[in-house]
Amino acid sequence: MSRPPVPPFTEAEARVKVQAAEDAWNTRDAARVALAYTPDSVWRNRDVFVTGRAEIEAFLRRKWEREWDYALRKELWAFGDDRIAVRFQYESRDAGGRWWRSYGNELWEFDERGLMRRREASINDLEIVEGERRIFGPRPVEEHGRPFPLA
Repeated sequence: MSRPPVPPFTEAEARVKVQAAEDAWNTRDAARVALAYTPDSVWRNRDVFVTGRAEIEAFLRRKWEREWDYALRKELWAFGDDRIAVRFQYESRDAGGRWWRSYGNELWEFDERGLMRRREASINDLEIVEGERRIFGPRPVEEHGRPFPLA
């Protein structure tokens, strides 16, 4: 199985990879998202360590069961031959109805087939009121590649 674009990445290919990840995560389809990772992919997500597609899929299912109305934006930060760094923001609502904006950075490493073999995510959460929301569902195509504000 291959997941183009594949390393070594050009800037344009890295941007395609980042947008594809954003689009996939916004489906909230854990099985689909997990296919972008190697069978033995290693993750650090906040303080949780996950290894392999099955664990990734289970992790994502739990995540999206508690993060309602999840909507994500990713932006290319830097790239190398087989690595990409992104910054991201997502918003979600918890079971109590409180809204959150989560900010973070991810470091990605890919194998020769374009599958992610390593992902490290550092994430901080900020409670927001509903009127402060700015991410409403998947990004419209005309906004692909457009940066978003930090605060």
